[in-house]
Amino acid sequence: MSAELERIRNLIDGDLRIPDSGEFIKNYDPATGQAYALIPESGEKDLAAAVSAAGRAFPEWCTTSAERRSRFLSRIADLIEKHSEDLAHAESVDTGKPISVARTIDIPRAQANLRFFAGAATQFFSESHAMAGGAINYTLRQPHGTVACISPWNLPLYLLTWKIAPALAAGNCVIAKPSEITPMTAYILSRLCVEAGLPRGVLNILHGTGPGIGQAIVSHPEITAISFTGGTATGKRIAATAAPEFKKLSLELGGKNPNIVFADCDWDTMISTSVRAAFQNQGEICLCGSRILVEHSVYERFRDEFVDRVQAITVDDPLLEATEHGALVSKTHLDKVMDYIELARDEGGGILCGGEKLTIAGRCADGWFVAPTVIENLAPDCRTNQEEIFGPVATLIPFKTEAEAIEIANGTAYGLAASIWSQDVSRCHRLAAAIESGIIWVNTWMLRDLRTPMGGMKQSGIGREGGFEILRFFTEPKNVCIRYS
Repeated sequence: MSAELERIRNLIDGDLRIPDSGEFIKNYDPATGQAYALIPESGEKDLAAAVSAAGRAFPEWCTTSAERRSRFLSRIADLIEKHSEDLAHAESVDTGKPISVARTIDIPRAQANLRFFAGAATQFFSESHAMAGGAINYTLRQPHGTVACISPWNLPLYLLTWKIAPALAAGNCVIAKPSEITPMTAYILSRLCVEAGLPRGVLNILHGTGPGIGQAIVSHPEITAISFTGGTATGKRIAATAAPEFKKLSLELGGKNPNIVFADCDWDTMISTSVRAAFQNQGEICLCGSRILVEHSVYERFRDEFVDRVQAITVDDPLLEATEHGALVSKTHLDKVMDYIELARDEGGGILCGGEKLTIAGRCADGWFVAPTVIENLAPDCRTNQEEIFGPVATLIPFKTEAEAIEIANGTAYGLAASIWSQDVSRCHRLAAAIESGIIWVNTWMLRDLRTPMGGMKQSGIGREGGFEILRFFTEPKNVCIRYS
């Protein structure tokens, strides 16, 4: 392989190592379509070394005070802040997202995750229950041991830190696997953890493919809990492997999220947020509002203004400051998105804008760009409106009544998130209770408080992450009953 390409290394037992096999796979810049780095093709020997290191580190780490664990997480957050511009550039190159998005969302949120759980480590508490007759019960919450954190490609450092921070805060040792499509900021994080002095073996980061090292991690008998964010199909495979071994599972999976617009909404806020909710990060966010349900009386007004705003989105080189919409993450993903656009045409959909690949002049001429696409005239139950596309594609669906809006919103296999736009407080409460989603936003989108539970219903996953919910997941409760009378 070319010596010009940087070789990413695994973090195992506090050291940065090439894979035992010496094998690497190519890592691509989506904006140019060219390979620019090499990723370890990790295998069983790498995993064995990482699990062994975690096992050696666990006895001391789990008895380390919460205050000391908190200081390590804060130190890593400080280093992320110090190197934020380098990390933002790396995230933009690796994912194809605009550098402005990486700079203002991804990297600040990675810092926030670490700082939040650094604080939560010292505030986590358990329960006690006094009984009549002279007895008391109290709950011990003890770390599992070695746990797995598997993160996706769309928000690489953001979601990797969302998992490893609470796992470490709770006293576990971690085997982490970032996506092989976007590994660079995880590699930089490895170097920062070494610089921060994180004890050897506490965090191990292995790179490679899902079917390869990912499946090996999930199957390993000494890994007792798994936190995974990614596609529903992969989540099903993980559950099939883990369930017979009674491993603890937290699965945050796909979504087909409704964005429900009523005529009495705050129009200006709604229309600008709806564009952002559909197309931010090229639509490659599991929480994107890709199914837009619009009350019939304002449907034409919404359609015309929404399309005008979407057509004004600046699609360009992700490294340019003015770029609002970058490249899709891979050629495979671009082909998937284009296949769905063609399917929408076959299903009778009308393409209001977009629907085509784009060629960006200059260094990005061979990049993987798709125009933001808006489609109407599709039935709520067609495949385009039922299956997760995870790209810059939004569909418009008119409705006449509140009951019809609820039926359409709930009419998929997913239940991750929903947005409701209305000034009728009673209506908002009714819909929030009726819609089958783990997250409901009212007159907003993507407004996140890290204390709140994050996760979905139905095929959008099991379990919840965030706040004390994820600290409970990463600990095993043990009831102790003492009679003292």
